[in-house]
Amino acid sequence: MKEDKWGYAIHTSSPACIASINLYYEQVLTYGRSRGALILDAVDADPNCVLANILAAHFCSSSPSAADRLPSLVHAASSNLEHATPYEVAVFETIECLISPNRDDDVALHLHSKLLSEFPKDLVSLKRAQILCFYMGRPDLSLQLVQQVLPSNIEQDFVYGMLAFPLLELGLMDEAEIAANKGFRINNEDPWSQHALCHVFQYQCRFKEAVEFMEKCSHSWAPLSSFMNTHNWWHVALCYLEGNAPFEKVRDIYENRIWKELDRSDATPIEVYLNAVGLLLRVHVRGEIRFFEGHLKILAGFLSDRTFWYAEWHLDLLILWALACTGKLSEAQDLLNGLKSKVSTMNPKKGKLMQKGLMLAEASYEYGRGEYTRALELLGPDFDADNYKMVGASGEQLDVFNEVWYVMLLNAGHAEKAIKVIEKQLKKRDGTPFLWRLLERCYLTLGKQEAESIGAKAKALESAYF
Repeated sequence: MKEDKWGYAIHTSSPACIASINLYYEQVLTYGRSRGALILDAVDADPNCVLANILAAHFCSSSPSAADRLPSLVHAASSNLEHATPYEVAVFETIECLISPNRDDDVALHLHSKLLSEFPKDLVSLKRAQILCFYMGRPDLSLQLVQQVLPSNIEQDFVYGMLAFPLLELGLMDEAEIAANKGFRINNEDPWSQHALCHVFQYQCRFKEAVEFMEKCSHSWAPLSSFMNTHNWWHVALCYLEGNAPFEKVRDIYENRIWKELDRSDATPIEVYLNAVGLLLRVHVRGEIRFFEGHLKILAGFLSDRTFWYAEWHLDLLILWALACTGKLSEAQDLLNGLKSKVSTMNPKKGKLMQKGLMLAEASYEYGRGEYTRALELLGPDFDADNYKMVGASGEQLDVFNEVWYVMLLNAGHAEKAIKVIEKQLKKRDGTPFLWRLLERCYLTLGKQEAESIGAKAKALESAYF
């Protein structure tokens, strides 16, 4: 028997196996690039270690290039269960359920909660459980899980960033800022604490502060995964965009911080594409895609590759828009039909949940091809993107679909309705110049004199940040 970094017993005689497992833990929590290599090293060091094999199986289940190893890893783990420790058995049961082709999310979450009640120092299992909650659209459950283990990890690295994220997803921004700051004080290179702080600053329209903070942190991002590296830069670009900085700043981040990631030999393209297309949709909604028109066409060409379809529902929504917007309607229709087929084969509970995601997918396609009336019909009169977190996106990532809705309402002649929903949003984020400009357009459309004072407010904010 040996102990891992949490102090839990593992059945292995290999020091190299335990060392690789511990390094894997670190890579998971820091969003490092070497997760897969390290956990497969652990398997090589001890092919009979249950924990190494089942953790490797979890990694391979979401890595197309390593998926062929999945059955043998699960078999090796299950074949050695009689020698496993209670901790290893608990991890095996949670991951086996998690990677089941037709898993029940509630059962998988219950098993994780049970594991964490018995082994609360296992922050990698907490991270897995929180990711599951993220794809269920349940930040409330994610918060419960981290609160469950917090007493056992009071001064631990990483746990406060994991506390901050569900807090901000639930709109508890002050509490999220406190938690993220504590995580940052413990480890100022924790990317999840950095990310959470930027989320808070961005939501509170502290755009310049967010940019300055993240640019100071950016020296620590080179070792991060393609997703985390480009996602942090995506946030910086959004702060520039929302704070009405010159478009050259946004384009510079797109070209030299997001797209340039693809030059790395260890880049994961799909993770780059998610942040790239998400940024371009924001630009498009603001009517400024001319600054990026060539970039969008190049990106849409890559997104036509079906290899990248169906991996992430959120990405599929963005691909549908990009393909339709650039005239690739046949490919977009194929993707949409594939999503419909995918939902039809889900278990009834999951299928019912994802009907909302399917509706948003259809609306993204219709918006992309300029069919605003049809897209508005699909979204309905009470649309709120925050209710669509089951597509695997944060509130900040989803907010662009609220912006799409506002613009379509205005373009389709529903200015009065647009006024109501934009004014409601401004009560939450009154420092956003783009929303004030939209509101000004609404009042101008209706010929109302309030447009002048609203325009003045927008103009003041446009020069307030950068």
